[in-house]
Amino acid sequence: MVIVSSTALQDIPTRILARNQCQMFGAISRSNRRIVPLAIGGAAIACSAYYAARMFTPVRNESSAVFVGDDKWIALPLSKVEDLSHDTKRFTFDLPGEDSTTGLTLCSALLAKFVTAKGNNVIRPYTPVSDLSRKGSFQLVIKHYKDGKMTSHLFGLKPSDTVLFKGPIKKWQWKENSFDSIVLLGAGTGINPLFQLVHHLSENPNEKTEIHLFYGNKTPQDILLKKELDELQKKHPDRLKISYFVDKKDGEFEGETGFITKEYLEKHAPKPSEKTHVFVCGPPPFMKAYSGEKVSPMDQGELVGILKDLGYSKDQVFKF
Repeated sequence: MVIVSSTALQDIPTRILARNQCQMFGAISRSNRRIVPLAIGGAAIACSAYYAARMFTPVRNESSAVFVGDDKWIALPLSKVEDLSHDTKRFTFDLPGEDSTTGLTLCSALLAKFVTAKGNNVIRPYTPVSDLSRKGSFQLVIKHYKDGKMTSHLFGLKPSDTVLFKGPIKKWQWKENSFDSIVLLGAGTGINPLFQLVHHLSENPNEKTEIHLFYGNKTPQDILLKKELDELQKKHPDRLKISYFVDKKDGEFEGETGFITKEYLEKHAPKPSEKTHVFVCGPPPFMKAYSGEKVSPMDQGELVGILKDLGYSKDQVFKF
């Protein structure tokens, strides 16, 4: 017969004791039914405490990152498509769970893939414009190109159709308050990675970095995410300055007409210094004019064009 004293009970963690006594009670009852009444009191109480504790232990509801850099393609369903301009849409893709997050860090992107009828892989990088901490889904802003294999495929999708994604693809390692100010130069859908920076930095109360965005498009109707940008500028007028440029005005428009000139940047952008950094993203002609194109994802290439003429150095400019 096993006897457990009250003094010993006080020295053993409740859950461990209860579990052991539950096991002991089962063993005793199988081996000798005559001594069950002697042990049933303490063991029953301990078992009750153990299972009650398990029943009322709080369950953690932690978000899980979907993209963890494991090189796995994940099929995600399209849930919503919105028109942003005559050739650009916002696509919402659902993550596996309501509490799932993408797992992306600031200045990172995803790869999207589909397989053609001939079995060929078509892969393109895209930067989500939704908040990095958003749960359950993420959003991409994508422009349709006439001969673009991926954009033609995406624009032909309907809700519940899936696309393969993997990532994250890290492009720039942002460190909080790295600079006193940053200059963002963009055109068209080049706004995507720049918007990610604008949104995150302006909404982060710990950030003191001043943001100067210069964003060019063909017409006012082509300005992507303008509503979201204007709301952020209204909320943070002391830290966020946005200048819109269009080739042609159409009706009322508060912005500039023409290109983002060297003279305009010289007057309105922070001067080159170690405390200022420039981020550039846009179509090839835009990149050639302001910074030069990247050689590859790992090679930024030489700095040329307007930014070099303004006195910026290669290590002060990042090309998305």
